Amino acid sequence: MYLDANVQKMIYDTTTISISEGEATVGLTIHEKYFHAADAIHGSVYFKLLDDAAFFAANSLVEDVFVLTANFNVNLIRPCSHGKLKSVGKVRFRSKNTIIAESTIYNEDGKEIGFGSGTFLRSNIALTEEIGYR
Repeated sequence: MYLDANVQKMIYDTTTISISEGEATVGLTIHEKYFHAADAIHGSVYFKLLDDAAFFAANSLVEDVFVLTANFNVNLIRPCSHGKLKSVGKVRFRSKNTIIAESTIYNEDGKEIGFGSGTFLRSNIALTEEIGYR
């Protein structure tokens, strides 16, 4: 479902994903198309990696509906302009309708690039094959 989404195929075509219970890892091979004018990755790419890893960690615990990002806070520590990035998301809290998850981005040397946390809420959107859920 994730890798088949239009935004993934058109823009983030170097993305990988691995999901387990309460955790998710999203990878991205850096390409110049992700750069801002100063030849490093644009902040929106960092946000996407952090949000995606936390989102899938959260949604891995919900089997019937999509979760939605209600808010997400991003902290960027250092820029990156080459190699591969890995964003690791983990659930920190879960109630009936709310999940809080954190994620951290690492460069290919294992150095932390940024981190974030988000609140995710259950939606009314069913997880079905029609939307690509398997």
